Amino acid sequence: MHAGLPVLYFRLFNPVWASQPPHRELDEDVSQAIVGIIMGSQSDWATMRAAANLLDQFAVPYETRIVSAHRTPNRLYDYAQSARDRGLKVIIAGAGGAAHLPGMTAAMTPLPVLGVPVKSAALSGQDSLLSIVQMPAGVAVGTLAIGEAGATNAGLLAVQILAVEDGELAAKLDEWRAQRSADVAQTPTDDD
Repeated sequence: MHAGLPVLYFRLFNPVWASQPPHRELDEDVSQAIVGIIMGSQSDWATMRAAANLLDQFAVPYETRIVSAHRTPNRLYDYAQSARDRGLKVIIAGAGGAAHLPGMTAAMTPLPVLGVPVKSAALSGQDSLLSIVQMPAGVAVGTLAIGEAGATNAGLLAVQILAVEDGELAAKLDEWRAQRSADVAQTPTDDD
């Protein structure tokens, strides 16, 4: 049995741990992270988990961290500045409300940053979307849809970026897309 399976089982089936981002060590040889998933707070994990789930489907190694642009600016600086040297190739950043995390991350790293607006209670994520999408020229953030669909597509876009230089991953992506297409019915049916 793989050494990590008991921990994984515990995380998946323990209601407290299932709601928390898995902490993936940066120095693990078996799964050196090439994608970073960062979020502004613990509550954002409910949305950002969708990006992790998509990356898991393609066996893309990733790390997850809570990095608040407002409450932990030094942590954000350290994370963004060290990302490329640590082997990351893409960063997925999700935040709600003022949602400055994706933009500030993009300002501090040359890596592609994919921004996910997390749905907020006050404005249903519209505030998050506008905070992420309205970047000044020269600081690029690839902005996705609000909420879980955006997080899923951020994971998919990260896979597509990585697949440009990874033939094996590109083949998995082609197979995944073909299967999704095959799963769509050609004619409607009655739901009786």
